[in-house]
Parts: sequence; C-alpha cells; structure tokens
Amino acid sequence: MKTDSSPRQSLFQVARKCLLTTSLNEKLLLTDQAAQAWQAGALAVSGWTPVPAIVEAGRPARPELVHPSRLSRRGLGSEKGRLALIHAITHIEFNAINLAWDAVQRFPELPAEFYGDWIQVAQEEVHHFRLLRERLREGGVDYGDFPAHNGLWEMAMRTAHDPLVRMALVPRMLEARGLDVTPGIMQRFAAIGDSKTVEALQVILDEEVGHVQFGSRWFNYLCESRGLPPEATYFELLAPFVEGGIRCPLHRQARRQAGFSEAELIRLEDLCVQHP
Repeated sequence: MKTDSSPRQSLFQVARKCLLTTSLNEKLLLTDQAAQAWQAGALAVSGWTPVPAIVEAGRPARPELVHPSRLSRRGLGSEKGRLALIHAITHIEFNAINLAWDAVQRFPELPAEFYGDWIQVAQEEVHHFRLLRERLREGGVDYGDFPAHNGLWEMAMRTAHDPLVRMALVPRMLEARGLDVTPGIMQRFAAIGDSKTVEALQVILDEEVGHVQFGSRWFNYLCESRGLPPEATYFELLAPFVEGGIRCPLHRQARRQAGFSEAELIRLEDLCVQHP
C-alpha cells in the first residue's frame, strides 16, 4: 500500500504566519486552511523556535486604532449608531482570531489538545467575523470604516509571559464578560427589529461558551500541574482589574457551562456593581 511520506508542517510556524499576516482576507483563508490541515493530521506539534518577541499582531491598515475615550457612543437610535456597534463587535472577533493564533504559537510544550482547542477557536472566530462583516456590508459599510481600540491585543501582551495568566485573563475574564453582556446587546437589536444581527449574535454567544470553557479547562490544568489552588489563583490574578467592581448581572448559566464553579460565581457576584 502506498503511503504519503511528505513531511508535516510545523504547527507553530503555520500559526505564526496566520498571526502575522496583515492581509485581512489572507488571514481568514490561512485560518481555514490551517484548521483543515490540523484536522487532517498534516501539522506537527514540533518545530517551535524562539523568535524576537511578537508585540504586534498582523492587521490591516484600517480600522484606525484610537484610545477608547475617542470612540463615539454607539447608540441604536440611528443607522450609523447601529452599524458602529456591529463594527465594534466585529473588531472584537477579528482580535479574537489573532489571540487564538497567538496562544498556539507562543506557548510550547503543552498537550496537543491545547493547540487543537485554540485552532478550533480561531476557526470559529473567523466564522463570527464573517457573520458580522456580512451585516456591515448589508448596511453599506465594511470592516475598517469605523475607528476601534486595541484593548484585546494589549491584554495579550500583558499575558504573553505565562499561559496560566493568559487563560485566566483572556478567556476567563474578557471573553467571559462577553457572555454576560451579549444577551443585553441582543435585546437592543431585537428592539429595533434587527433580527439578522440577533441571529448572528446568538451563534456567537453559543460558541463563545465553548471558548471560555477551553480557558477554564487549561487554566485548571496549569494550576494542577503547578500545585496551585485554582479559585484562589484566579481571584489573585483578577484583583487588579476589578478594584472598582464588575458590572452585573452575570450570565450564570453560560458561565457554569463554561466551567465556572458555584463558589467562583458567588465571589464574582460579591464584586458586582449594579448599573441601570
């Protein structure tokens, strides 16, 4: 029987290519191809090499990145406001593609399942991006037509030294916050009759539960491997970011599905600041 003896590509090198390309369409296509190659067994968890610190992810020239204080309020009382809010969420999904690939390429010597999980996240984030980009295009604009901020990638840099810290503060803090706020955003779009955006956000919410669950899985794995108590470690890492409290309500059901314990939920709710 004839066998294929062609050498497998290094997963880490493929991930870096996906991360660093500045072409939007190429990043989407390369992610599709990399996910397919991983599923086909064509990528090897080998060939990781130290490289000069990657401090900038590949991104297109637009949108213009500004300080969050310079972003206009995204009210849904106008078509421009509706599109600006969709654009803001689209930008989060774009950054999430880069964060997933960064997790793959930055942290060697983890189980193959770790990389498989974050490749799945990258592929699903591409799908989310495309869903929302379609909504923008149906409104006569495109990704890049509104300014945005770089907060997600800045957090990637703050957590680049340790996968345990990355799992705690990106999926288990920032993305978990998305689980909390998305139902309210969906209600706002439903109130103005934008059912297509509501449908897209439902797909995103459902799959983001899985992404946060991956974060919980690997955070707990890394805590166990280092002999650290997960709950205490999580809240120690969270403390600098919640000094003023956190907005509530929490999406308890989604967070439970994503791996938060009842004890964690109670402690988080103790930090709640109620907003109208």
